[in-house]
Amino acid sequence: MDLHFGSLCVRNPNTKFDFARPHMEPIVASTTFSYDDPEALMEIFLGEKKGFIYSRWSNPTIELAENKVAALEGCGLGNTENLKLKARLFSSGMGAIQTLFMSTLKPGDKVIVQGTLYGGTNELLTKILSQFGITPLITELKNLNEIERISSSDKNVKMIYIETPSNPTIDCYDIESLCQIAKKNNQLVAVDNTFASPYLQQPFAYGVDFVVHSSTKYLNGHGNSISGVMVGKNIDFMEKDVFQYLKLLGTNSSAFDSWLLLQGMKTLEVRMQRHCSNALQVAEFLGANTKISRVNYCGLPSHPDHLLAKKQMRDFGGMLSFDLKGGLEAGKKLLRHIKLCSLAVSLGTVDTIIQHPASMSHVGVAKEICQQYGITDGLIRLSVGIEDVKDIMNDLGNALDAI
Repeated sequence: MDLHFGSLCVRNPNTKFDFARPHMEPIVASTTFSYDDPEALMEIFLGEKKGFIYSRWSNPTIELAENKVAALEGCGLGNTENLKLKARLFSSGMGAIQTLFMSTLKPGDKVIVQGTLYGGTNELLTKILSQFGITPLITELKNLNEIERISSSDKNVKMIYIETPSNPTIDCYDIESLCQIAKKNNQLVAVDNTFASPYLQQPFAYGVDFVVHSSTKYLNGHGNSISGVMVGKNIDFMEKDVFQYLKLLGTNSSAFDSWLLLQGMKTLEVRMQRHCSNALQVAEFLGANTKISRVNYCGLPSHPDHLLAKKQMRDFGGMLSFDLKGGLEAGKKLLRHIKLCSLAVSLGTVDTIIQHPASMSHVGVAKEICQQYGITDGLIRLSVGIEDVKDIMNDLGNALDAI
């Protein structure tokens, strides 16, 4: 039975156990799984038969969460493309991103990435993976002619990695056009879909090979567990190669975090609708304030990527950022005077979270990269929650008045 997105969020139609069908998914809190038949266990070890051996490898609760994410990323796409997806769940979004790069790239390979990239991903590429011979080419992904030139002229480029909308400047990138360039040059494309979630954006519709999420964020939505997910359409690669890296790197999720993710995803559709509605009203409110020089929200018609976002997203998301004219000192004053918004890192939770990227999430990114790509000292990032929007605006307005 083919279900629509909202129903897929709520239901797990394939949750079956020998004893009964539990109404709610159980937490299978077991490190290992025992068998009466030694030959059956041997067959599972050899890959001749499906089954569970050890929870670092796989676990029934983890598998349920993986299947749900894969179903959501492919919802509505299978009828036209015969699309099948496989997801793997990790202990964090960084675990998923690390495994993506390590399973697809080797020493000497290069990956084209944007400058407006999550600080952790930037540092992973520039400080860790670069030591193993994997080179990031930080480029303006909106300049398609330049991407085409680099992609076609350098045989060592093996992947284009896209984060859209981007963290923290909320830039959007043309997934379809970048995929066309990559495919022409036999390169992979991966998209970090964390800010959008599969409800707002489904990159596989545009030809990508992989999608990653920090499922800590919108997929879970409640700030109570950490996990990451990697989704791919090459089923054999996901089941063999990615599984091998997950198993041996030890980047697996836990049953309890997977269970919390399952509960969070039940309300993904309705949460995202409220996040989007609130964020647009907050963006319009901030745009009218004279102490702010720029509001970055792709739902505003004034945003340079508004039409692109409208094309490849269902709605515009719950993330925005804004530049204070007073720079860092204005930012400090603003953050000291907020009452409702939570001053914290992370995003995508039901409550509104505010932070200062240059001194927090992007503090480890080279200063010249931050300045080049708009991560200024006065930039404030806001993850708009699902509270009553009037309370969010009142809190921000009072804090802005105090500057």
